[in-house]
Amino acid sequence: IAINEQLDGINEPLTLDLLEALACQHNPTLLQAQGQIQGELGKTIQAGLWPNPMVSYSQELIGTEGSAGEFGGGIIQQRIVTGRKLDLSRAKYLAMTRVAEWHALEQQYRVLNDVRKFYFRTRGEYELVQLQRELLKNAEDKVLTAREQYNVGQATGVDVHMANVALQQARLELLQRENDYHRSFEELSALVGVDLQLSPLATPIEGDMTPIDYQEVLSRLLTESPQIRAAHHKLESDRITVRRETVQPIPDLIIEGAVGRNYASSDSVASARIGLELPIFDWNQGTIRQAEADYARQQGEVRRIELNLKRELAHVYRDYLTALQHAKNYADVIIPETAAAYELQLLAYQQDRIAWPEVLHTQEEYFKFRSEYINHLVAWREAEVLIIGYLLDGGLKTPPTPLPAGHINAVAKPR
Repeated sequence: IAINEQLDGINEPLTLDLLEALACQHNPTLLQAQGQIQGELGKTIQAGLWPNPMVSYSQELIGTEGSAGEFGGGIIQQRIVTGRKLDLSRAKYLAMTRVAEWHALEQQYRVLNDVRKFYFRTRGEYELVQLQRELLKNAEDKVLTAREQYNVGQATGVDVHMANVALQQARLELLQRENDYHRSFEELSALVGVDLQLSPLATPIEGDMTPIDYQEVLSRLLTESPQIRAAHHKLESDRITVRRETVQPIPDLIIEGAVGRNYASSDSVASARIGLELPIFDWNQGTIRQAEADYARQQGEVRRIELNLKRELAHVYRDYLTALQHAKNYADVIIPETAAAYELQLLAYQQDRIAWPEVLHTQEEYFKFRSEYINHLVAWREAEVLIIGYLLDGGLKTPPTPLPAGHINAVAKPR
């Protein structure tokens, strides 16, 4: 079905701002990222809770001298956590919550960047469809011209056949352009998370072509990127983990009190007991070593992310600058010069100074240059989106988790 026919009757074009707002509401990965924040907050709460007291009843030496027992009564036992273990555990998971929050912001950039990229890509595909329709008309005009020239002996049968071939190629190219447009629109709809009806896109591809300064972008990327900030908060969490595991061998106090009755003497009695576990054989040495290794690994991870972002920026900025240079040159020189040449040839044809096929050839070149211009605009826009958006894409990928593989996460109670 022709795209123009599908768009008939649609009065509300889709703007980029509207699709961004819809994506923030409906893209499922943003909900997943928020869920990870709540999960880390839950760990923060749980890690700082005191152990529950234990209450029991004891009946000792039942049957002594035919009595109910020497002692019978209630016992309460409480573990007193020492070494600020609970405070450190809570601080550790609070830092992990910050990691989850930065990952959520990272995921939001991924979603919005993809929406922007596919918006401009889809808009470009639509404009390419319109230009291909003009090229199809040009090919149809060439066929008619070749037939007319053949009838008056100014062209051969070969010219007619080749014109027919060119016409069929133009028709196939139009079908491919329409298929590309449909694909891009469906991908855009998937990223937004809403079943969009095929509609015009109102926001233009053209924009401010002032070049972005590379050094400013690099500095911003290495200081403000959500990936960098998340890595630094993960490093802080690992630093606290080392402290937390270091104090783990400090013995907790186990306090116990009992109140009951001595059936042998018929007296009310009480008892008290305090105990602790001596860290002689197991003083958490293995876990401390693992925590220190994790901290060292995360230091390397921070540096790895910085270097990888710098490398990625070099590639994306090269593509951005190349596309921008081409787009500006096409807009300032190539398109205006080709349009002027076409107008001059059209005027010369009207004055019977050149043949019509020459006009058609220049018209074809004009439409092809405009197609190339649109491709450069789309490439420029996509690279610009990535540069401004911290090089983040993948709006339907699962959000990164706060705790990567290889970290301590094996105890039943978070610590």
